Amino acid sequence: MKAQIGQKAPLLSVSTWVQGAEVNFDQLSGQVVLVEVFQVNCPGCFLYALPQAIDLYQKYSEQGLAVLGVATAFEDFDKNNLENLTRLAEHGEVVGETLRILSQQGKLNDGRLPYRIPFPLAMDRLTQRRDEVSDSLIANFIQDHIPDFEQQPEKHQQQIKQQALNYFLSLDCHAETFECFELKGTPSYILVDKQGILRDCVFGIYPDLESRILGLLQE
Repeated sequence: MKAQIGQKAPLLSVSTWVQGAEVNFDQLSGQVVLVEVFQVNCPGCFLYALPQAIDLYQKYSEQGLAVLGVATAFEDFDKNNLENLTRLAEHGEVVGETLRILSQQGKLNDGRLPYRIPFPLAMDRLTQRRDEVSDSLIANFIQDHIPDFEQQPEKHQQQIKQQALNYFLSLDCHAETFECFELKGTPSYILVDKQGILRDCVFGIYPDLESRILGLLQE
């Protein structure tokens, strides 16, 4: 079942909880739930999204906000994996582009994060991709990402279709929670209200997140 804004949120599909007790939306009734979806090999997740989620957790967890972290993978499967998530949770170690960018910006102490992620962390459930890449899958993907596709010259349309096909062929796995909530990248935010209703799925910077959470806490 695909997630829909305004409907009951489907349960998160994860393979392993590497930090904190196993938990899901049905166990958090009466609380506002923020799910921070990130990739281990995603510098922006560590520069902006995870610090924001930690700040919100520290401010509002005693007022009814539950924060969960779900590490997913839609690329770089050699880095965005359970092993590296476990190293992150247990030792604050980062890898790949995250390590390179945070090192350049002086954000690490001895190659590790200077802070601990305080909320539960899980790995998205990954399954081997065996399905055919259909024309409808490519068409839906292009529609979601390139709204003016039909206005492009025919030659450019064919190039875009080939690029989309190459992208899908490069994917080793399905990430079940990522696909169920139809997320478009990382970082992404899943926001569920006290009744378990999905209120937001947002990709990228979310400057209004705190005010949105405050509003839901007051409902």
